[in-house]
Amino acid sequence: MVGERIELRGLRLLGRCGAEPAERAEPQPLEIDLDVSADLARAASTDELAHTVDYAAVCDATVAAVEAPVVLLEHLAQRIADAVLAADGRIEVVDVAVRKLRPPVPHDLASAGVRLTRTR
Repeated sequence: MVGERIELRGLRLLGRCGAEPAERAEPQPLEIDLDVSADLARAASTDELAHTVDYAAVCDATVAAVEAPVVLLEHLAQRIADAVLAADGRIEVVDVAVRKLRPPVPHDLASAGVRLTRTR
């Protein structure tokens, strides 16, 4: 199974995340990447959706995880990882990257983010 994964890149959502109350008051743009590790052999041979992880359901779980305000990107990434693992029992590992696309710093910084990996 090593190396088998579904890659989801650039899921853009609005979320309330930040240490300052103003960051949680108004939604801000976030970008999320997910690597979902699962056994894809059966789906590869049968060409049947029922034999793989439905990435639309993974995206739906991610959207739901972003709905409540949080202080830290680390906490948001953990919440997303928990939701993705709960979305389908076949998911063995999830790698989550969350980036703020407009980080509130006085520098020309394109994004600020975190990446974490969680295993079932």
